Amino acid sequence: MKTMTARDAKNRFGEFLDAARREPVVVTKNNRPVGIMVSIEDAADTLIPEMFMRQEPGYEAWLAAKVGSTLARVDAGTATLIPHTDAMTTLKSRVAEKSAHSASNASSK
Repeated sequence: MKTMTARDAKNRFGEFLDAARREPVVVTKNNRPVGIMVSIEDAADTLIPEMFMRQEPGYEAWLAAKVGSTLARVDAGTATLIPHTDAMTTLKSRVAEKSAHSASNASSK
């Protein structure tokens, strides 16, 4: 992981952005880490986007009810859970398909 001072990040912002596209960059001030810059591609694989999404009123209650009912079905034996690696493989495949679909729609316009 690359480290850059806040002053260098400011003065060489283009280089800072280029470095962050390759790997996370820790920003320091007075020799202490104060921030980190990650590419949008890397951030997409984390929970960071959810922190910035505006949620509709009632979303938390809806989510809690949805998770609660799913867990109740698992406990009752009417639903099963799939392993995390399988879920991630399926999710990544769906995201790739959606991205490819969006790209083909954009290029046809």
